Amino acid sequence: MKNIVIFFACAITVSISNAQKPKFKVVAFYTAKSDLAHISFVHECNRFFPKIALQYHFQYDSTNDWTNLNEKFLSNYQVVLFLDTRPEDSLQRIAFKNYMEHGGGWIGFHFAGFALTPSDFPQNWDWYHNEFIGAGQYKSNTWHPTSAILRVEDNMHPATKDLPQTFKSSPNEWYCWENDLRKKPDIKILLSIDSTSFPLGTGPKPYEIWHSGYYPVVWTNTKYRMLYINMGHNDIDYDNHTNKELSFQFANDVQNKLVIDALLWLGKTSGK
Repeated sequence: MKNIVIFFACAITVSISNAQKPKFKVVAFYTAKSDLAHISFVHECNRFFPKIALQYHFQYDSTNDWTNLNEKFLSNYQVVLFLDTRPEDSLQRIAFKNYMEHGGGWIGFHFAGFALTPSDFPQNWDWYHNEFIGAGQYKSNTWHPTSAILRVEDNMHPATKDLPQTFKSSPNEWYCWENDLRKKPDIKILLSIDSTSFPLGTGPKPYEIWHSGYYPVVWTNTKYRMLYINMGHNDIDYDNHTNKELSFQFANDVQNKLVIDALLWLGKTSGK
């Protein structure tokens, strides 16, 4: 079990007398090898989640060793996060599918849902992309990363019930998908882009600016304990070749509440 970064919720700053067993355990898988914007987000997650773990008394571990995606390792955790990619190995995919089908919890961010044939991440995993996430292949995106006004589609779900009806997101590259999620009976859309966001994106290519349409950004598959969150691409100064980080996902209290409440929902309602 190599390359694991462990953040134990009660062992960092809480005194021994106040220490307590973590309420649940979370492990985040990541790759962080391509696209500085995604790498930035991974590093941001590995700063943000340990702080939240301390506050809400859960354990947060992270690893870039995808061989840990196996039945024995996953049995230690109630929630799995995919921060930037998905497993490519067939045995890892089988282990993850089995974990989810037996009550495991999952949150996937942004690029964890990406698939495009042909590309380095082809759509070669039908269960994951077409059934589990439901979106199918990536179709297009906005550019540059910009904030959007997001609208709550379901104010009864534990992840969104305490959010305002609309709120401004952190800057993000927004994805459009092959499948219409509204036609997927098991998919429940929780957040979408509000029409007041348009035009969304700055280009320079015309198709990188959205002027209308319906774009889900957070949803759950009601057959599983899961959430897909499209946010996860920080703004990087590519244009001036400085590669400076220009924005962060977790610099937004309302958006943070979505992520925290989603995580607590999965941790508290463990099916394992």
